[in-house]
Amino acid sequence: MRPNARRTTLADIAQAAGVSVATVSKVVNGRGDVAPRTRARVQELLHQHRYLAPVFRHTEAIESPTIEVQFQGGLKSYVAEALEGIVDSAAESGASVVVSKASRAPHWARNLVSAGRHAVIAVTSVYTAAHLNELARAGLPLVVLDPLHLPDSRVNSVGATNFAGGLAATQHLLFLGHRRVAYLGGPTMAVCNQARMHGYRAAMEAEGAQVPDAYVQPGEFTYETGLLGAAALLGLPEPPTAIFAGNDEIALGVIETARARGLRIPEDLSVVGFDDTNLAQMTSPPLTTVRQPLREMGGAALRTALRLANGEKVESHHIELATELVVRASTAPPREETSARR
Repeated sequence: MRPNARRTTLADIAQAAGVSVATVSKVVNGRGDVAPRTRARVQELLHQHRYLAPVFRHTEAIESPTIEVQFQGGLKSYVAEALEGIVDSAAESGASVVVSKASRAPHWARNLVSAGRHAVIAVTSVYTAAHLNELARAGLPLVVLDPLHLPDSRVNSVGATNFAGGLAATQHLLFLGHRRVAYLGGPTMAVCNQARMHGYRAAMEAEGAQVPDAYVQPGEFTYETGLLGAAALLGLPEPPTAIFAGNDEIALGVIETARARGLRIPEDLSVVGFDDTNLAQMTSPPLTTVRQPLREMGGAALRTALRLANGEKVESHHIELATELVVRASTAPPREETSARR
């Protein structure tokens, strides 16, 4: 065969492998009823001849779909809860899930197809145009869970109502009587961070509360950002009486910095987080936070991936699930003479 002369077909692969076209189709679609040696031979030929499965060509549901779930960085509480939702939904759907760290090895998308994957779910991962092009060439659908950047129009994604969550968190602090409220967030260009920050600013503006430049601090969605950012905020000549943190890990860092300074939560400083991971209930005191429905988001991403793998159309390229403020013991009305000046 001459792969560069025309597109390689299933018939070409079948002839080279000495099997039927139906057998090759089973391998391409991840069916389990193929002998291991035959499967290995067919997969090798598919790879050798750079067979590209046409996108969304399936005419019937895949019997045993396998979804690749990729994430970057450490397996933190946020990722773990989203994965739990994906796995639970997969079990209900009869699908299999393979979890891995995002790979950028040569031909990584084609390798996933050869390994029997039918779609990819990326958890807060960043995909460039080159990555998207490779996935498209391999005929592999992608769903991004809680995208860090505005997704390409070719990408399906699942997120939450981050602006509404930021608005609710800040309105809660304002209702308690706080006017010196700071926002300590994640990366400046992360769309979820921007939405949370804009919700914060909208609530402050509606109340006529001032937002000094120093009250908005970007960082990463990490505990270390909470430690360092809170130190900077509490060291200001007029420190905030409340801090809205961009996620629960940042909030935990804020609480630790306040504790090290001899401040009490919430008597001297109120703190609100975002996500409502299991960390939120383990803090002392338990953390007021915005619940992001991570398990439900994971389930929605899995169901979307399965529909795309089966060639179905989805109603919307982006799904947003509702956030909800969960009030616990880390917030209270401000003291008249806050000790946060210490």
